[in-house]
Amino acid sequence: MYDKGKVLIGLAIFVIAALSIVGYNATMGDVDSFRTDGKPGPEKPVGHDKCVKETAYMQTSHMVLLNEWRDEVIREGKRELVETVGGEMVEKSLQNGCMGCHISKVKFCDRCHDYTNVKPYCWDCHLAPVEAPASKEAH
Repeated sequence: MYDKGKVLIGLAIFVIAALSIVGYNATMGDVDSFRTDGKPGPEKPVGHDKCVKETAYMQTSHMVLLNEWRDEVIREGKRELVETVGGEMVEKSLQNGCMGCHISKVKFCDRCHDYTNVKPYCWDCHLAPVEAPASKEAH
């Protein structure tokens, strides 16, 4: 009367299709860029263990810090160095400070910004770092 068999077959096809899409995205994406919880894992800088603030702060409030730096450097002329959590001294600068350690905009900045669908305005004024092309073997 209600074609129970056809409904069950339709549901089975829908579930298989939905799971195949999820499975494809999980296996074919940039696996190295995601942690086990599915959130993006930006590439950590080589040779630098600590940032200017703790990781938890930088994950949630780095834009607050960058805006403070912008105001201090550009508007107030305060260009002194800042100490990282690890004791290193870095310049208050997106390009000379942050991008000195986090050298890949694509592998560091874009992974989280794309995941959260955030379009930062940093690159309206700053030049995005140019990535060196991957070396190819000559045949």
